[in-house]
Parts: sequence; C-alpha cells; structure tokens
Amino acid sequence: MAQIKARRAAYNRTFTELNVLSDRELSDIGIARYDIRRVASEELSKEQTYEV
Repeated sequence: MAQIKARRAAYNRTFTELNVLSDRELSDIGIARYDIRRVASEELSKEQTYEV
C-alpha cells in the first residue's frame, strides 16, 4: 500500500511541476500541454523500472 501511495505522489509531483509551466516553457522542452498526463505516467513507469 505504501508503494502505491509513493507512486501516486510521484505522478502528482511530476504532473504539478509540468502543469505550472507556461505553454512556451513546455514547448521549449518538447511537451505539449495535452501530453502532461502521458509524460507523468511515463516518468512513473521509469521510476518503477529502476527500483531494485
């Protein structure tokens, strides 16, 4: 259960950090506003992959 909460918190943190950026800032890093959820999910998958 703790792992699920930690993963959800990581998703929320990534989502929030990207969501506060302006459209210009997102464009500069190659992300469209509609891609924020996808990117946050992908980052979550990467974190899970690196866990040992």
